[in-house]
Amino acid sequence: MTIQSSSSTSSASISTESKEKKENLPWLIVGLGNPGKKYAATRHNVGFEMVDAIAEAEGISVNTVSFKALFGKGLIGDVPVILAKPQTSMNSSGESVGAIVSYYKIPLKQVLVIFDDLDLPFAKLRLLPKGGHGGHNG
Repeated sequence: MTIQSSSSTSSASISTESKEKKENLPWLIVGLGNPGKKYAATRHNVGFEMVDAIAEAEGISVNTVSFKALFGKGLIGDVPVILAKPQTSMNSSGESVGAIVSYYKIPLKQVLVIFDDLDLPFAKLRLLPKGGHGGHNG
């Protein structure tokens, strides 16, 4: 960036550059579950299943192991996304998610976590900008 002598031009350049940088930060979509055959195809792994469905629908490969997660990057429309399925136990998933958020400098408002919620009846969906632990300890 070149800073020009006119203060209004400089602040406009800085402002535009900052907005563009923020808009290019990816969304992180995390599906929570527990790895292994014991929990496969159970309600407890609905987060994993949703990430798999999103990955398939959007043509995003989620088979890289990074940040203690199965991990993939791609686009939904023109929005960059990172899909992650932490491979720790669900209660330790913060180790994986925290590392991804920190490394990519993802604003918390751009983190979507999908998990089963013990406080909801079966097959009920709830979307919240903030929320509780849903009966989980992680």
